Amino acid sequence: MAKIVLIGAGSYVFGRDFIADIMLFPKLSGSTLTLMDIDKDRLDLAAAYANKMVEQNKLNLKVESTTDRRAAVDGADYVITSIRPGGWRAARFIREITWKRGLEVQPDATGAGGIFQGLVQVPALLDICHDMEKVCPDAWLMSYCNPMAINCWAMNDYSKIKNVGLCPNPTGGEERFAKIAGVPAKDIWYSVGGLNHQSWFLEILYKGEDLYPVLREKIDKMSVAAQHEAAEGGESPIEIEAFKTFGYFTSGYGHLSISLPYFRRTPKLVEKYKAGSNEHMYADADAITAKQDDELRKQLKTGFKFKLTEEHRYTKIAAEMINAMETNEQTRVFGNVKNTGLIPNLLEGCVVEVPCMVDKGGVHPTYVGNLPAQCAALNRLNVNVQELAVRGIVEKDKTKILQAILLDPLTFSTLSIDEIKEMVGEMFKAEKEFMKGYK
Repeated sequence: MAKIVLIGAGSYVFGRDFIADIMLFPKLSGSTLTLMDIDKDRLDLAAAYANKMVEQNKLNLKVESTTDRRAAVDGADYVITSIRPGGWRAARFIREITWKRGLEVQPDATGAGGIFQGLVQVPALLDICHDMEKVCPDAWLMSYCNPMAINCWAMNDYSKIKNVGLCPNPTGGEERFAKIAGVPAKDIWYSVGGLNHQSWFLEILYKGEDLYPVLREKIDKMSVAAQHEAAEGGESPIEIEAFKTFGYFTSGYGHLSISLPYFRRTPKLVEKYKAGSNEHMYADADAITAKQDDELRKQLKTGFKFKLTEEHRYTKIAAEMINAMETNEQTRVFGNVKNTGLIPNLLEGCVVEVPCMVDKGGVHPTYVGNLPAQCAALNRLNVNVQELAVRGIVEKDKTKILQAILLDPLTFSTLSIDEIKEMVGEMFKAEKEFMKGYK
């Protein structure tokens, strides 16, 4: 059976949820789950959790663990990555250096924060790919890491490994649109196309009929207060504004405020669109993680009964794909893949988020066609940034990194050229341990 490798197994959300998700598929019985992390304490905790799950649910699944990445991927069929090089420390640098200039971003799929995160993320992923080229060249790599498009673009152009980027944002659309339209979610079907955190719901059908006219009517009748109330159920004033202005819903949610120049340039705009702050995520991350680890240790000691659940929207995507490739039970996912004419009015070779059919033959991206002109135009703003960022990171070229950030819509609408140059220089100094070899 299959050898499935999880790199970043110590991750509280992705690591533990994926371990549980892979156990939901009986036909993967007999497979080997290899857990890898550079933090041995957290790796040991994840392995203890996995073995307890196997024991309690009487599963035929072999669990291995190692801190040796090359040994982990040796002979692998599937490699799932959920890593954060530099940990929360590197992420805090990004936030602090941008925020003091009035540019609040995060290590996201897009924007200045995405580029800064890519500086440490891309080399780590390429190292994994190069290991795989030597010891499991036919394996699939499934990446949950941000900056999604930048990471996958680099892997497409600078490695030979088959890869797909997975993000949960486009999933769950049925419930999202059912709530607005007031119809049953089970009868809704949709399709997306565009960029990660900025892909567009191009079709939304209810019992085969276009649901967009109903959605537009419902949104037009919403008061501002109702829009804010809707935000608590999944929508946000940012998403609703983008929908009303550009005509389509996106998978971006609050991420749109980072990739576009309309929502964060001033404190007044932040308040209007409830863009909010991510400060707590950075300040409390280490303490929250330590608390979660302590709770799991107590559960393992007390014989707590861990339940298998299908509620994980994030990690179940990869588990479903592995099951499809092993059993030929076809599934449909939204994947981040190389644009090989899938969306003709976006740059050939960039990374696009599109529907993909998965079966024993692998991942089969579907043709989307041209995006509406306004949607493609907004996407192209970010494609330009991503292309320069990839080249700058791989070539270790500070000038291209600077140019990429100068082209980022939120950054250039907020800061001057001199301010951006100063910010980039400070970031390279703060993260110099990760930035060796740049010219």
